[in-house]
Amino acid sequence: MARTLMTERGVRHVQRRTVALLSAAQVFAGIGTGATVSIGSILAVELSGSSVWAGAVATVMTLGAALTALPLASLADRRGRRAGQVTGLSAALAGTVLIVLSVVSGLFVLLVLGAVGIGVGTAASLQARFAAVDLADAEHRGRALSAVVWAVTVGAVAGPNLIQPGTVVGLALGLPPVAGPFVISAAGLLLAIVLLFAGLRPDPLLLAREIAAQDVTTQEHAALDLDAQPAGGKMQGTPPRTANQQVATARNAVGGALVRGLRAIRQSRASWLALAAVVGAHAVMVGVMSMTPLHLQELVAGPGASHAGHAASGDVLVIIGFTISLHIAGMFALSPVMGWLTDKAGRTETIMIGFATLIAAVAVAGFGQTSTVAVAVGLVLLGMGWSAATISGSTLLAESVPQESRVVVQGVSDMLMGAAGAVGGATSGLILSWAGYLGLNMAGGLVGAAVLTAAVVALVARRRSPAAGSAAG
Repeated sequence: MARTLMTERGVRHVQRRTVALLSAAQVFAGIGTGATVSIGSILAVELSGSSVWAGAVATVMTLGAALTALPLASLADRRGRRAGQVTGLSAALAGTVLIVLSVVSGLFVLLVLGAVGIGVGTAASLQARFAAVDLADAEHRGRALSAVVWAVTVGAVAGPNLIQPGTVVGLALGLPPVAGPFVISAAGLLLAIVLLFAGLRPDPLLLAREIAAQDVTTQEHAALDLDAQPAGGKMQGTPPRTANQQVATARNAVGGALVRGLRAIRQSRASWLALAAVVGAHAVMVGVMSMTPLHLQELVAGPGASHAGHAASGDVLVIIGFTISLHIAGMFALSPVMGWLTDKAGRTETIMIGFATLIAAVAVAGFGQTSTVAVAVGLVLLGMGWSAATISGSTLLAESVPQESRVVVQGVSDMLMGAAGAVGGATSGLILSWAGYLGLNMAGGLVGAAVLTAAVVALVARRRSPAAGSAAG
C-alpha cells in the first residue's frame, strides 16, 4: 500500500511540474505569434503591393498548423510530448528569422515561408493542452486542459503590445523598425524551447503509458490469484491491453494515422459534435480576426490606407495591437472558467455557451464596424466564444474515443481545426472585399448558428435517452 501511495504522490508531483513547465513555455511561445497575428496582414500588403494578399499570412499560418498537426501528434505518439513540442517550436523560431529577413529584403516569399514556420509552432502550442491531461484525473480533465490554455494569456497578450517597443529594438540592431517585434518573438521562442527540452522529464505521455502498463500487470496478477469465477463462468469485464499493445495496434492499423483517427471519431456521435465545435469555432475566429487589423487600419487612417504602399503609422499599430491583445485575452484569460464550466455544467452545454457567444461577437463587431470600441468588444467576445467551444470540444473529443486512439485523434482534430482556419483566412479577404466587414461577420454568424443548432439537437437527444448520450457530458 505504501508503494502505491508513493506512486500516486509521485504522479501528482510530475503532473503539477508538467503543467507548470508547459505554462511557462506557453507564455514565451505566445510572444512568438502575437506580432505575426497583429501585423501580418499589413506586412503582406506592403511586401506584395496588393490587398488581395492581405489574408495570406493568416492563411499560411493556419495551413501550416493544419498540415503539421498530425505529423507532430505522430511524433509525440512515438517519442513523447517533449519531442513534439520542441520540434514545433523550433520551426516557429526559424519562421520568425525568415520574417525578419523578409522585412530586410522586401521578399514576400520569405514572409510566407516564415508564416508557415509560425503555423507549425501554433500546432505545437495547441497540442500542449493535451499534454497537460496525460496524467490528470478524469474528473479534472477540463480544468487541467484549461490551465495550460490560460497560460498563453500572458505571452499572447504581451506579444501584440511589443510592437512599438519592438521598433526600438529593430532600430537599435540596425534593422527596419517593423522587424524588431519579431526579434523579441525569436527570443521568447528560444526560451520556450530550452525550458521544454531541459525540463519536461519524465515525459508525461510516456509516463502515463508506463503507469497504464503497470496497472494492467497488477490486474493480471490479481486475476491469476482468484480461486473461483463469478456465476456464469466469466469475470466482470476484460483486463485492458497493456500500453505497449495499444500503441502497437494503433501503429499497425491499416490506412495510416489519418484513417485511424477518423475511424475512431466515426464510432461516437459525441466525437462528431466535439469535432464540429473545435473546427467551427476556429474557422469563425480566424476568419474575423485575421481581417480586423486591416479594417481597423482603414477605420483609423481612412479609406485607402491599406493601399498606401508603406507601413501603418505608430498610432494605428498601437490601436491594432491593443485590440488584438484584448481579443487574445478573451481567448485565454478566462480559460479556467471555461474548464470549470466544462466539468460542472457539461461538455455539450458549454459548447452551446461558446457558440452563442460567438454569434453575439460577430453581431457586435459587424453592426458596430464604424466604432473601434465596438470592434474591440466584438473581438473580446469572439475570443471568449472560441475559448468555451475549444476547451469543451477538446475535452469531449478526448473522452469520446478509445484511449489507444486518443493521441492520433487529437492530431486529426488539430489538423482539421487548422484547415478550417486556413479556409477562413483564405476566404475572409475575398468576403471583406465583396461584402465588407459586416458581411464577413455575418458569414461567421451563419457558421456559428449551424454548430449551435447541432449542439441543441444533440442535447435534446441526450436528455431523451440519457444512457445513450451520457458520454456527451
